Amino acid sequence: MISQTQTYPPVPLAADRASFGSGIQRTMTLLATSTLRHRNTVRVLFYGQSITEQEWSKQVADWLRAKYPNANLIIENRAIGGHSSQLLWRTAEADLYPFQPDLLIFHVYGSHLDYEKIIRSVLQRTTAEVLLQSDHITKPEELADPATQPEPTMSNWSAWWNQFFLPDLAKRLGHVELLNQRVLWRQYLNENHLAPGQLLKDGVHLNSWGCNVMAQLVEQHLVYRPEAPRAWSSLVKDEKPHWTGNRLELSFTGNRVDLIPSEADAGKKVRVLIDGRPPSAFPELYGVTRVSPWPRTNWPLILRTTAKQPRQLEDWTVNFHEASEDGKAFSFDVVGSKTGPDGGGRNDATFVSNSGRVVIEPEDWNLAYCKAVFKSPIPADLKATWTVVPHFVDEPVFAAIADPGVEPFVTAAQGLSNGPHRLVLEAEPGSKPALKAIRIYRPPLE
Repeated sequence: MISQTQTYPPVPLAADRASFGSGIQRTMTLLATSTLRHRNTVRVLFYGQSITEQEWSKQVADWLRAKYPNANLIIENRAIGGHSSQLLWRTAEADLYPFQPDLLIFHVYGSHLDYEKIIRSVLQRTTAEVLLQSDHITKPEELADPATQPEPTMSNWSAWWNQFFLPDLAKRLGHVELLNQRVLWRQYLNENHLAPGQLLKDGVHLNSWGCNVMAQLVEQHLVYRPEAPRAWSSLVKDEKPHWTGNRLELSFTGNRVDLIPSEADAGKKVRVLIDGRPPSAFPELYGVTRVSPWPRTNWPLILRTTAKQPRQLEDWTVNFHEASEDGKAFSFDVVGSKTGPDGGGRNDATFVSNSGRVVIEPEDWNLAYCKAVFKSPIPADLKATWTVVPHFVDEPVFAAIADPGVEPFVTAAQGLSNGPHRLVLEAEPGSKPALKAIRIYRPPLE
């Protein structure tokens, strides 16, 4: 069941594994029930910082594909090295929530407040199940049994984080599963008479042995339990379409609507209205891509961009000017591909573009951090770019089904307020789609 190599002692099955997987059973059910004729689509996202970027995540991805070959797996790793939770909650706006994962595998260091902010937002804005990873062991003093140690306080941050904060967060929020890999890592080291550094390539990052151990610990939690209560069944529901003539009306509660066409629907189209408006009229359905990075890295030059006025679909460019050598002071101008020149300013004040379509807070600039870490000179022609993208379709046209084993879908709207709405579909005369289902996504937290 667990991936191994001949090189390293295998990770034994955890003694308390009976509960493993209980918090991620929607994902595991989709994987385990996939067949050649019905290949469930499952989206998996790895997110965090440099630990998550390491080879173990690829090992887990390969293991999933081998274990569940019939599933239509879409797996991405969008981790950003060096970005703690204080930064990652900002980049998550472009990276995490728009991906709409079925399973999020998450680890990050940093502020507990911003860590909780990220997980709460995941549960408010997506129907993702979350596998939270506690920290691995990096210091000899962490090998001691916590039961023999004083009750941890925030002054002993690592112990407090792993023994109190993460278990308490999982208990308070629900809908997540805690992988207490710190306990299992300690057990593995002690049983094999190893020092923490033997699984590390520096003070914290994993060597190939450490990656192998972490992959196996994650895989132990990715288990299907058909006997488990289907507490996840309210997250995603299929509604049967009921047409009155060429019009369909449906009241729903949630934040995302997918239309599932039948094979007979190829070439047909519908007009979508939500609460009496086309989806394009909802400002919250306009997303943004991650801002372009410092050269030859994946570190975005701007952590997050927001808006005070409704966005439109276009590309944006920030041109940097007069940057100091350390990147801590500079001026800039902003240009939209449709809006045109839209103002400028300096990085020490909140910037609101003339149109209101771009807002950048001083804390969102990442240039100085990139410069400090990567050292290379700031290019004279440095630009930051991003794109406004639609999380909606006003008038979907259903395409022919390319793979009969993979269920097609059109996302009519993704990112609505998580509450009650009214959906209306209007078909062209004489071409009413059959539609197999209307799929409603309702995140667990309001």
